[in-house]
Amino acid sequence: MNIYKVVQPNDNESIEIIADWYYDQWKLPKDKTIQNLLNVTKDHLQFQILMLVNNIPVATAGLYNHVGLIDKEPRFMVYKHWMARVYSTPENRKMGYASLICNKIQEFSKDLGLHEIYLFTHTAEGFYTKLGWQELERLVVGEKNIIVMRKDL
Repeated sequence: MNIYKVVQPNDNESIEIIADWYYDQWKLPKDKTIQNLLNVTKDHLQFQILMLVNNIPVATAGLYNHVGLIDKEPRFMVYKHWMARVYSTPENRKMGYASLICNKIQEFSKDLGLHEIYLFTHTAEGFYTKLGWQELERLVVGEKNIIVMRKDL
């Protein structure tokens, strides 16, 4: 049974799990992730969702107003509501959980009254295209070929 949990600021256990995952996957400092999640979970238009299967956390993603791309390309500040940090545990990859968590982010965003959300990727364009995301722009940041995408809700 799949359960989707919107992480709350007092949910230290979920926040710690996500911080560990993000460190293992992207080497994001745990203290920075924890602080970010505490800030995000206090804002009703930003959120983090944790997916549990049989009460075991298997995937997460969030909707944020600020993502790292904005630090490098400030012109993207005009866009709010970025789906980011889509993650599933290594042992649960290729099982459809990433698609499910992305769909839940979209559904929850629509329920909040949002009309579009954005993302950027340099590794998963095909995955997001299959989920109905549309190319907004391509650019090179450092050595990465980035695609910025938009999803109308």
